[in-house]
Amino acid sequence: MHLKVSGPSWQKSLADLRHLYHPKEPNTLYIAIQESAKVYWKDPERHRRGRLNLFEARQHIVLNALKTLDIGDPTLAYSLTARYTAIRTARTHLVLGALDTLLSLRNQGVRLALITNGETSGQREKIRRFELAPFFQSICIEEECGFGKPDPRVFRQALKEIDVMPEEAWMVGDNLEWDVLAAQKLGIRGIWVDYQETGLPANVEHPYRIITVLPEILRI
Repeated sequence: MHLKVSGPSWQKSLADLRHLYHPKEPNTLYIAIQESAKVYWKDPERHRRGRLNLFEARQHIVLNALKTLDIGDPTLAYSLTARYTAIRTARTHLVLGALDTLLSLRNQGVRLALITNGETSGQREKIRRFELAPFFQSICIEEECGFGKPDPRVFRQALKEIDVMPEEAWMVGDNLEWDVLAAQKLGIRGIWVDYQETGLPANVEHPYRIITVLPEILRI
């Protein structure tokens, strides 16, 4: 439930540590990192391993980007990754209206499950930081469960823990494929939060609903 902060965080990190890789331009390295990230995350198995150890994955991505620029310095890769991670963490925040929406749903007696991919430490820290735990009867974190989105087992586990049938449930998320369409295969009603207002791609199954800001689910 936090905004996309990847690009600006990398740009800030590269600007802060420019003295470490002078005379290369920050934008040149930023583009190289973006291209390296595309290659890294494209592989499904590497994606699974990487999201369970984000720091290591980011460091690998940065080192490969540096190598394309004939820098190939592991120490620099570590420094840039550490700076990025600190900035991204500081800039991560709940999307507009998230807490009010959760409060309203809880007050209506709606049973809620939180499903999130990634490593336990990082996700539990965000849950603690934003005081989210009291809103949810079930919290399914990939590393803890042993599986994550779009694996159908994680949706089934959440349904079991909040004691509802698939046809009684909504799955709300901003990842059209992993959050919404994967859940709909189980009979769950998928609600896609199209924050960027990009619109539904062609030839894609239509979600139950499309919204652009989270509080809209209170009017469905």
